Order: sequence, then structure tokens, then C-alpha cells
Amino acid sequence: MAGTPNRFRYTRWDGTQQIDAFTAEELLEAMADDLLAEGDVNRALQRLFRWGIDRPDGRLPGFRELLERIRSRRQELLQRYDPGSVLRDLNERLEDVIRTERTGIERRVQEARERAARARERGSPSDPAERISAGSTNLADGAEAGDEALDPALQRLLERMAQQKLAFLDQLPPDPAGRIRALSDYEFMDPEARRKFQELLASIQQQMLQQTFQGLQQAIQNLTPETIGELREMLRDLNELLREHARGGQPDIERFKHRWGHYFGKDFDSVEELLDHLARQMAAVQSLLDSLPPEMRRQLEEALDAALRDPELQQELRQLGRLLGQLMPDNPYRQAQPFSGSEELTLGQALRLMELLREMQQLEEQLEGVRDWRDLGRVDPEHLRELYGEELAAQLEALRQITRLLEEAGYIQRTRRGYELTPRAIRRIGQKALREIFQHLKRDRFGQHRIERVGRGGEPADETKPYEFGDPFLLHLPRTVMNAVQREGPGTPVRLQPSDFEVFRTETMSRAATVLMVDMSRSMLYNGCFLAAKKVALALDSLIRTQFTRDTLYIVGFSYVASVLSPEELPTITWDEYNYGTNMQHGFMLARQLLARHRGGTRQIILITDGEPTAYFDGEQVRFSYPPTYQTFQETLKEVARCTREEIVINTFMLERSPYLASFVNEMTRINKGRAFFATPDHLGEYIVMDYVANKRFRLR
Repeated sequence: MAGTPNRFRYTRWDGTQQIDAFTAEELLEAMADDLLAEGDVNRALQRLFRWGIDRPDGRLPGFRELLERIRSRRQELLQRYDPGSVLRDLNERLEDVIRTERTGIERRVQEARERAARARERGSPSDPAERISAGSTNLADGAEAGDEALDPALQRLLERMAQQKLAFLDQLPPDPAGRIRALSDYEFMDPEARRKFQELLASIQQQMLQQTFQGLQQAIQNLTPETIGELREMLRDLNELLREHARGGQPDIERFKHRWGHYFGKDFDSVEELLDHLARQMAAVQSLLDSLPPEMRRQLEEALDAALRDPELQQELRQLGRLLGQLMPDNPYRQAQPFSGSEELTLGQALRLMELLREMQQLEEQLEGVRDWRDLGRVDPEHLRELYGEELAAQLEALRQITRLLEEAGYIQRTRRGYELTPRAIRRIGQKALREIFQHLKRDRFGQHRIERVGRGGEPADETKPYEFGDPFLLHLPRTVMNAVQREGPGTPVRLQPSDFEVFRTETMSRAATVLMVDMSRSMLYNGCFLAAKKVALALDSLIRTQFTRDTLYIVGFSYVASVLSPEELPTITWDEYNYGTNMQHGFMLARQLLARHRGGTRQIILITDGEPTAYFDGEQVRFSYPPTYQTFQETLKEVARCTREEIVINTFMLERSPYLASFVNEMTRINKGRAFFATPDHLGEYIVMDYVANKRFRLR
């Protein structure tokens, strides 16, 4: 039975998709170009930390990108909400209370009239007192009793009372504070309106008190006279403690904490810690008020004050605010926010939003001081996760772990000078350079130099050929059997004949000793050529180590003088080591001495340069001249002639087409019979690796 085909859905990358964690190998390869360009592991790590890395299935954002995302989250909130809607919400809830009361009054009057009409149709009851239900305590409640009609006098009293209450509602002040004060002393006729108003007051009280005193969370769910009395007493003690501190005294903070510490939801050991906690807690209300226009701020401030209802409590809270203003005139947690949105908020939502914005801003300021991955250790990951979510916290954590991953993988090691690459890392960078070169080459670009040569041994190639006497018996069994089947036709047994045998072709492998001479003069840096040369050196080293293990590679760098370089040194060569001058003479001399150690196989020099020779040794002294002198050319060509006599082939890769360089290289190839190529830096590696491989293998018959 055929299985159900898999279905895949592809969407545009938006930064939220789950991707696998980045490996140490991916991190190292992302740093490779920076390492080769500047030779500084710590700077390469810094750049990776700042800018992140890409791969086909996702991206590790750099710190700059993540910080910008963090900033944009706060800006999104500021552009989304309108803090002025808190006052509108308060007015709307008060309007709803008034509307509900009006509707209730009119409904009760209408119901009383309807009952009276029905009673007249049935006949008046004998006892007016019985017309009011048992247990009624006022006229408004009696109007609801059963289906009994009120006495006409009571009916008129009810309607007169209803008119008075409606008139009272008509004359309510327009501002929310005035309405709250008036309705606090008003006797509601409608139970639903009474409930809504009490809920509104309780909500404001809870938000205001809980914002200041975290420990009140349970108690203020249902503020009783006892709770209010205890709260007044705590505030009196708190204000007295702060007044004594302001006078320069030594208040008994331990006694206060022992009695009232549960109100604050946080431990404190000094008045300063208590002040900081109060300033932090009260900052949300203050920041909300500061974010409003002056008139809206005044109205909301008065409304919040009126909602507390208890005059003594209001007075103590005002006194607390004045003392905090005196002791902490510049509250670091209080800040007006530049809102520009239109989405509405309730008071509770607004206060939570102000607290969230403050925490976001503090975290932003903390992250703005981050210089590298080590500084991220001071950031609380759980707090970051709470504010910005799992994805962003995980990405910042990944940045914090980059050095740990690279150290554990054995790619970098800590030294007194900072981080340095290990030999393993340098080999990995070389493999990357080689892989990049091969990715740009097509299979058919490796032209092989075929020769008609009969011989034994060699390495099997991908092609096959009919077996001939003397060939290595590297049998290709499927093709051998198929040849027999094609000859005799289908059927068994299959009988083989000598002509059916087919074997793999083989290649001979030449042994080579190579010196890669790399121009390290300043012009190579100015023209952007030295990075390409570094990549070639590492790629060639990797190629020889992995595929041509019998070969030998030396690297000679030359500028004012020449020196032997190890592959491990290449990534960390810095600008300070470069000098003026292009001393090819010394480079050829050093290369010739290195190749003298190898007497068998091919010996060659691969020269990479962007300029003609401008320096040479005259005895023990280096002579430098630009433009190059006739003597400079002659002394360099003498060393080329010595290489030629020792059968060392010089292949030159020019990165410039200057007349001086072209003239010199033409003369050098005439003497040495080597080859010269012109290559751009971005294709240098392809030319050299292709040429090296092409001249390594020879196809046998």
C-alpha cells in the first residue's frame, strides 16, 4: 500500500520560526573572513557578537539587531495605547452608574403606576398598611413589594422622591472627582447602580493601594473598616519614621519592619532601602499622571483621591507623597512616557503598562552598556524572558554562549592576550577556504594532462576500460557481468570470457614539494588582495593535508624581507608586521633553500604578487627603490636563474596588470620556462587550486 505523500508548507522567514541551535563549526566559519582579514580573534568574536550570522535555514541575530528589537517593542506599546483613555474609562463607568440609576428610578415609578392601575381595576385594598410588603425599610423598597398598589399618598411621595433623585443626578458635577464625592453620599434607589458604583470605588482603591503596598494584595480585596483603620495607623507610623529621617534622626527601622513589614512585599534593612522601594512602587501612578496633559492629570488625580473616601487616609497618603518628594526629589523610576496611540486602557491596565515600560527602559539602559558577550552575564535571563518572551531571551543567551561553544569544541583557547585560535580551528578555516574554491569550480574545469604511459600502480579513477594485460586488476564487476549478458543474451549461468572483463582506469600520482610565495607588501592590503592570498594558502594547505599527503607545502611571505610562515600563523598576521618593499629576491632565495631538501618529484614555486620587485639584498643590506631600478630587476632575475638551474619551476599569479610587473614577469618566464597568469582576487583560489590538481594526476591507459 502506497504511503501518504508528505506535505510541506513554506512561509517567509519572520524571525519567529524555530531553528536548530548553531554549532561551533558554524560560528567558526562565520568568523573566518574576519579572522583572515584582521588576524584578531577577539575582534572577530566582537563582530560576530554585534552582527550575528546567517545560514540557509535561519539566522542568529547579532546584539545590535536584538537591542533594536527590544527598543522597538517599547515603542510599539507607546504607539499603541492612549493613557488619556483612563479618564474616559472612569467617566464612562460613572456615566453607566448614573444611567443605570436613572433607568432604575424610572422603572420603579412606572411599575408603581402600573400596579396602581391594576389595583383600581380590581378594587382598592382595605388596609393601606398591608400594601407595603413586610420587612420594607423605605419607600423605594416598598415600591417593589409584590403586586400590591401603593396608597395614593405614598404613590405621590415615591414620585416626588424620584423627581428629587433625578434632579440630583442632573446637577452632578461634570468632573469625575466631583461625581465620585457626590455619589459617595447618595442613597441609590437601584441596587444594580449601587453595586456598580461600589465596584468602581473598590477597583480604584485596590489599584491605588496595591500599587504602593504590595503586601495589601489580600487585604484590599475587601476593604473593611478594620482594614482601613490599620492602614491609617501604618501610614502614620511610616510618615513619622520618614519625618524623623528627614530631620537627621535615627528612626527604629527594625521596629517598624517587625510591625508593618508585611505591607511592603519586600525586605528592607535601612530607611534608604525602604525609600527606594516606595519610590519604585509609586512611580507607576506618578508616571501615568506625568504622561497626561495638565487638565486631564488634575482631573484624574482628584478622582483617585476622592475614591479613597476616608479623609484621614487621604491626608496620610498626601503626607507620604510630600515626604517622598522631599527625600527623593528626583525619583529615578518616575518618567513621563510619550504615548501616541489610540487603544484604550483601564486604570489597572495603565498602571501595569507604566510598570512594564519602566522595566523595559531600565533593561534597555542596562543592555546599552553591554560591550561583548561577557557583559550579558549581568542581565537576568528570567526577567528578560518575562518582558520579551522566550525567543528573544534564547537568542541573547545564544550570543552569551558563543565563546563557550568554541572553547568546548577546541577552536579557541584563552591566553593572557585574550582568545587565540587553536591548530584545529586553523585547519577548519583552511577546509572552508578550500570548499569555497571548489564550489566555484565546475567539474569539467579540471583539465587533466593525459599522457600515453603504461605503468603499474596508481589510484583508481571513476572511469572504466577493457582489461589489458599488465593493468592493475581493479575489476568493475557489474560492467563485467553486463558485458557477458550483452554478448550471450539473458539466461543463466553467465559465462565470462577475457574480453568481458572491465577494470577501473588508474592515475599516477606525482610527488611535489611546493613553496607558496605570498606578497605581503602594503599594496596587497590597500588593493584587498592579501585576504585572497591568505585563503589560497590555507586552502592549498588543507588540500595537500587531506588529499595529497605525500606532498610538502611551505609558505614564504615577503615584503621588505622574506620569512617562512606556518599555516597557523596566517590568520593572525596583523598590519603592524607589514613593511614597505617587495623583496622577491629574498623570497626566491629562501624558497630555493627550502626546496633543496627535496630531491625527488616535482619542485615548484607558486608566486602571488600585485607588484614588481622594489627591494633586494646587497650584501647584508636591503636596498629599496620605487620605481624599481634596473639593479633591482637584475638581482631578482639572478635568483630566478638559480632556481631554474636547480629545476625549480616558478608559476606566477599576477593580481595587477601594471607595465613594470608585466615586463618583469615576461622576462622571468623566459628564463624559467614557467607560466604566468593574471587573476582577480575573487578568482585567485580557483586558478591556483585548479592548476595544482591538474598537474598532480596523470591518467594511465
